[in-house]
Amino acid sequence: MCGTGFLDISVLPAQNVRGAGPVESVPEDDAVDVQFIASVAVITPDPGASRKLYVDGLGLPLAGSDDDYQHSEEIGGSKSFGIGPLTHVPQACFGTPEWPVDRPMPPVGIEFEFADAARVQVAADELKGKGYELLHEARTEPWG
Repeated sequence: MCGTGFLDISVLPAQNVRGAGPVESVPEDDAVDVQFIASVAVITPDPGASRKLYVDGLGLPLAGSDDDYQHSEEIGGSKSFGIGPLTHVPQACFGTPEWPVDRPMPPVGIEFEFADAARVQVAADELKGKGYELLHEARTEPWG
């Protein structure tokens, strides 16, 4: 496992988050210690149309085919930006080809990097303790 850890946050509608409200100061000893945003990926049912917006319209240097995951590590301010096909998301989150019918589909995935891999579980536990529902438990991905 690498010396860093990632937490993938798939954004769900606000009504699904218990305790959502204005952000106030966070105690310095709070376990969630995000180092930076590692990745942002738009989740789309039509990667080709999204590619037209982000590549043709905005000129972002994304690599990948029109129907597959497209991404770039060359955009300032983010380690990675991508367009993720909606068809890939249930497999990545749940290991199944279909999205669970009892969960809303997220429009975007955001990965945060922590100081080390052990902090990912600590952060996940803290978020659950604050009433947030995680799509899946903290885990080590095949790439580390």
